[in-house]
Amino acid sequence: MFSERRVKATDFILAQRINAERRYNRYCLVLGAGRSTSELMSTAAAKKARPKYLHLPTLTFHLPLPGWISILHRISGLLLFFPLVAWLLYLLDVSLGSEQGFERIRSHYLQLPVAKLGLLLFVWAYCHHFCAGIRFLFLDIDKGVDLRTARITSALVLVVSLAMTAFFATKIW
Repeated sequence: MFSERRVKATDFILAQRINAERRYNRYCLVLGAGRSTSELMSTAAAKKARPKYLHLPTLTFHLPLPGWISILHRISGLLLFFPLVAWLLYLLDVSLGSEQGFERIRSHYLQLPVAKLGLLLFVWAYCHHFCAGIRFLFLDIDKGVDLRTARITSALVLVVSLAMTAFFATKIW
């Protein structure tokens, strides 16, 4: 009984495909005026519009400044949440464990250039996320939505976050 249903369903699908091809060929014969159906099918497939090739690096480099600020806001949020919070929690754990741990972190670990660069990346991510977040809060209440204002506030976010990062970089180094 189950196999009979399967055969009937398969026959139904096959019949639908055959009927669709017949309907298409009849339509093409009316338009084609005497050409064979195989010839009509091949020309119809050749005239079919192909999808547009979208080269992703080309698309991303032509983004306007507000688009870049939005992408950087997401990247800075990810950096703040995933790797940097775990690293800072490790540093806090070691430094609060004992006086020797605190001295080791302060005098040895945080003097390494790689650790300073990591800390500077954390500072940039925080500053940019903070400034862009304020911009997006204003956009949520429909302030600064027009094109000129959006571009100005995007540039302002970028300049202010980099200036804040530079200020904190002088304090770190």
